Amino acid sequence: MTSTANPSAPRSTVILPLVRALFHLASVVIITVWGFLSWPLPFPGILAGLGLLAFTVVIWALFLSPKPVLRTDRFGQALVELMLLAAAVAALLFLGVFWVWPALFGVVGAVVGFTTSARRG
Repeated sequence: MTSTANPSAPRSTVILPLVRALFHLASVVIITVWGFLSWPLPFPGILAGLGLLAFTVVIWALFLSPKPVLRTDRFGQALVELMLLAAAVAALLFLGVFWVWPALFGVVGAVVGFTTSARRG
Protein backbone atom coordinates (compact mmCIF):
# COMPACT_ATOMS: atom_id res chain seq x y z
CA MET A 1 0.00 0.00 0.00
CA THR A 2 1.37 3.40 -0.90
CA SER A 3 1.59 6.34 1.43
CA THR A 4 -0.85 9.16 0.79
CA ALA A 5 1.19 12.12 1.92
CA ASN A 6 -0.07 15.65 1.57
CA PRO A 7 0.67 16.56 -2.06
CA SER A 8 0.74 20.30 -1.34
CA ALA A 9 3.65 20.09 1.12
CA PRO A 10 6.47 19.72 -1.44
CA ARG A 11 4.78 22.27 -3.65
CA SER A 12 4.82 24.99 -0.98
CA THR A 13 8.49 24.39 -0.28
CA VAL A 14 9.25 25.08 -3.95
CA ILE A 15 6.88 27.99 -4.61
CA LEU A 16 8.09 30.33 -1.86
CA PRO A 17 11.79 30.29 -2.84
CA LEU A 18 10.73 30.70 -6.47
CA VAL A 19 8.71 33.81 -5.61
CA ARG A 20 11.67 35.12 -3.59
CA ALA A 21 13.96 34.55 -6.58
CA LEU A 22 11.53 36.45 -8.81
CA PHE A 23 11.61 39.40 -6.38
CA HIS A 24 15.41 39.33 -6.47
CA LEU A 25 15.41 39.23 -10.26
CA ALA A 26 12.88 42.06 -10.44
CA SER A 27 15.02 44.11 -8.05
CA VAL A 28 18.11 43.66 -10.22
CA VAL A 29 16.17 44.59 -13.36
CA ILE A 30 14.58 47.66 -11.74
CA ILE A 31 17.93 48.96 -10.47
CA THR A 32 19.50 48.38 -13.89
CA VAL A 33 16.69 50.17 -15.73
CA TRP A 34 17.00 53.07 -13.33
CA GLY A 35 20.72 53.20 -14.03
CA PHE A 36 20.12 53.36 -17.78
CA LEU A 37 17.36 55.98 -17.61
CA SER A 38 18.65 58.31 -14.90
CA TRP A 39 21.60 59.68 -16.84
CA PRO A 40 21.69 61.01 -20.38
CA LEU A 41 22.40 58.42 -23.00
CA PRO A 42 24.68 57.25 -24.55
CA PHE A 43 27.85 57.75 -22.52
CA PRO A 44 27.05 58.07 -18.80
CA GLY A 45 23.73 56.23 -19.05
CA ILE A 46 25.14 53.05 -20.53
CA LEU A 47 28.08 53.02 -18.11
CA ALA A 48 25.80 53.62 -15.13
CA GLY A 49 23.34 50.93 -16.22
CA LEU A 50 26.00 48.31 -16.83
CA GLY A 51 27.84 49.26 -13.65
CA LEU A 52 24.73 48.98 -11.51
CA LEU A 53 23.84 45.68 -13.17
CA ALA A 54 27.29 44.27 -12.38
CA PHE A 55 27.20 45.63 -8.81
CA THR A 56 23.77 44.23 -7.95
CA VAL A 57 24.54 40.83 -9.49
CA VAL A 58 27.82 40.61 -7.55
CA ILE A 59 26.09 41.55 -4.28
CA TRP A 60 23.36 38.99 -4.97
CA ALA A 61 25.90 36.28 -5.80
CA LEU A 62 28.02 37.03 -2.74
CA PHE A 63 25.21 36.96 -0.17
CA LEU A 64 21.78 35.92 -1.52
CA SER A 65 22.31 33.18 -4.09
CA PRO A 66 21.34 29.59 -3.28
CA LYS A 67 25.06 28.83 -2.76
CA PRO A 68 26.49 32.18 -1.57
CA VAL A 69 30.20 32.86 -1.77
CA LEU A 70 30.25 34.67 1.58
CA ARG A 71 28.14 32.81 4.08
CA THR A 72 26.56 34.95 6.77
CA ASP A 73 24.00 34.25 9.41
CA ARG A 74 20.30 34.70 8.78
CA PHE A 75 20.32 38.29 10.00
CA GLY A 76 23.16 39.39 7.74
CA GLN A 77 21.48 37.79 4.77
CA ALA A 78 18.20 39.51 5.68
CA LEU A 79 19.98 42.86 5.92
CA VAL A 80 21.47 42.49 2.43
CA GLU A 81 18.09 41.38 1.06
CA LEU A 82 16.35 44.38 2.63
CA MET A 83 18.99 46.72 1.19
CA LEU A 84 18.43 45.21 -2.27
CA LEU A 85 14.66 45.66 -1.94
CA ALA A 86 15.10 49.21 -0.61
CA ALA A 87 17.29 50.10 -3.58
CA ALA A 88 14.65 48.74 -5.96
CA VAL A 89 11.90 50.69 -4.19
CA ALA A 90 13.99 53.88 -4.34
CA ALA A 91 14.70 53.28 -8.03
CA LEU A 92 10.98 52.87 -8.72
CA LEU A 93 10.24 56.10 -6.88
CA PHE A 94 12.96 57.97 -8.79
CA LEU A 95 11.55 56.61 -12.06
CA GLY A 96 8.25 58.30 -11.21
CA VAL A 97 6.11 55.27 -10.40
CA PHE A 98 3.14 56.09 -8.17
CA TRP A 99 4.23 55.49 -4.56
CA VAL A 100 1.72 52.71 -3.83
CA TRP A 101 3.36 50.23 -6.23
CA PRO A 102 6.92 50.58 -4.90
CA ALA A 103 5.62 50.37 -1.32
CA LEU A 104 3.65 47.24 -2.16
CA PHE A 105 6.68 45.74 -3.93
CA GLY A 106 8.89 46.41 -0.90
CA VAL A 107 6.47 45.09 1.70
CA VAL A 108 5.56 41.93 -0.23
CA GLY A 109 9.21 41.27 -1.06
CA ALA A 110 10.23 41.66 2.59
CA VAL A 111 7.45 39.36 3.78
CA VAL A 112 8.32 36.71 1.20
CA GLY A 113 12.01 36.92 2.13
CA PHE A 114 11.27 36.67 5.84
CA THR A 115 8.89 33.75 5.39
CA THR A 116 11.35 31.88 3.19
CA SER A 117 14.25 32.35 5.58
CA ALA A 118 12.12 31.42 8.60
CA ARG A 119 11.04 28.17 6.94
CA ARG A 120 14.53 27.31 5.86
CA GLY A 121 15.97 27.28 9.28
